[in-house]
Amino acid sequence: MEDVHPIMDALYRTKGIAVSRNFMNCFQHASVVCIVLLALANRGISQDTTSQNPNVAAKPGEVNIQFSRVFIFVDKSGLAGHQHAVEGKLKSGQLFTTNGQKSSLVFDMKSFDADTPTARKYLGLSGETDEATRRKVNDNMLGHEILSVNRFPEARLENATLVSSAKKSKRDLPEYVIEGDFVLHETKRHIQIRCDLEEKDGWHHIRGAFKILQTDYGIKPFSKMMGAVGVKDELVILGDLWVVPSR
Repeated sequence: MEDVHPIMDALYRTKGIAVSRNFMNCFQHASVVCIVLLALANRGISQDTTSQNPNVAAKPGEVNIQFSRVFIFVDKSGLAGHQHAVEGKLKSGQLFTTNGQKSSLVFDMKSFDADTPTARKYLGLSGETDEATRRKVNDNMLGHEILSVNRFPEARLENATLVSSAKKSKRDLPEYVIEGDFVLHETKRHIQIRCDLEEKDGWHHIRGAFKILQTDYGIKPFSKMMGAVGVKDELVILGDLWVVPSR
């Protein structure tokens, strides 16, 4: 951590999100993204899970899609642009912490919603976005030039394993590494996600983050007015998942 700015270092030690060393290097190049990530690290979705113990019929490793969420931080690229926080849901998922069982997640792309109050709060973005602006952002994001959700209604994490790193996260929780294939627009890239696992109210609460480039998946980042308004190629994707214990 010696190469990190003292303020960043303090945030990292205080909040502590479980991310890789390469991800920490983004402090030198994209500090806004990292500050947002660090600020949200100790937060979970404000869902009341205390009365929602895992259903006896639920299978070990099953992701509770009612409470679990995916958040995306979208940074601006132009002087007149805005940062966005996107909230999405899962269609299904299994995350196993035992026996090397293969895990998977299916993302419901049509559920992705830009600048919801929950997403902006989770990602530490100030203020609210009016409904008219949200509709415009969603029309652009979900339309055929960006996510094209009618053609590609799902994204997937396939052939994944969730393995203990035998370390503690910055939240002093057991750290795990998820490794698998992320599929978006039917383009596959191998990814690795460092996350942590908290045993809470009978669930495994798993939180982690990873980055992608839109262009790696054949998506052209939104831009207009000669680039004065637009978003960066890089997206930061965060998972906040509630999982039936598999052990």
